[in-house]
Amino acid sequence: MTSVIASPAGTDHAPAEPAGPAATPPPAPARTAALLRRYRLLVLSGAIAQRGVAIALLAAVWEVFPRLDLVDATFLPPLSQVLRAWWALASDGELPQHIQASMVRSLSGLGLAILVAVPLGLLIGWYRPVAVLLGPVLEVFRNTAALALMPVFILILGLGETSKMAIILYGCAWPILLNTISGVKTVDPLLVRSARSMGLSHLRLFQKVILPAAVPTIFTGIRLAGAYSILILIAAELAGAKAGLGYLISYAQQNFDIGDMYAGIITISAIGLVINQSLVYLERRFSTWRTS
Repeated sequence: MTSVIASPAGTDHAPAEPAGPAATPPPAPARTAALLRRYRLLVLSGAIAQRGVAIALLAAVWEVFPRLDLVDATFLPPLSQVLRAWWALASDGELPQHIQASMVRSLSGLGLAILVAVPLGLLIGWYRPVAVLLGPVLEVFRNTAALALMPVFILILGLGETSKMAIILYGCAWPILLNTISGVKTVDPLLVRSARSMGLSHLRLFQKVILPAAVPTIFTGIRLAGAYSILILIAAELAGAKAGLGYLISYAQQNFDIGDMYAGIITISAIGLVINQSLVYLERRFSTWRTS
């Protein structure tokens, strides 16, 4: 005879349901990646805030000093007047035309310099016979300033766009070429020996070891060339140009239109900053193995 044990009144228990899957914490690599992203975001925010404070302080000094007659407002007007002049140039379409002309010249010269100097630098840095052959020629021309050769470029290529792009190409090629050669020659010998011990061919060794290790140094040269492209551009646009930020600055200075002159200078500075930050971003994209 079976006995049935009844539950106390009001305490009937339903059959226990199987417990759902317990919330498990994310795996350690995922947590580490999330923390790393959060840390990078904090660092970036702090860096942006610091730069913002510095720029705001510079803007305040520029605005206040001329108004307090600490500097002559004739030669350094307050920032608000310069910004009004910048907006007037931008509104009537004159400033975009100058920016377009300058950017075409600068980016064309820089792009051609990259296409020429990077392969040549890799060749010189990797193959010793080529370095021995071209070394004396490089030593002669690397010590010749680009602007010193500007009359030669104008005589040969004329006053048109070709001479301006050519002088920018010449000036930008040297930092890229020299940094590329240095990047190839300064690869850790231990990496090279390890790769050779694994049986990598000459081509695969260059592709898998030499080139990735040289990328940061190559991009250092490209970033220097980006700054040079802006500097040489201004000088190139002073000779026979009818458009461009260099022409705008020179024309405004000659006509004593100080507001427009400073507007052009601010625009040049902003373009240089954008080019540099773009190259920094590209360097990080091509050098992800360093951060990983």
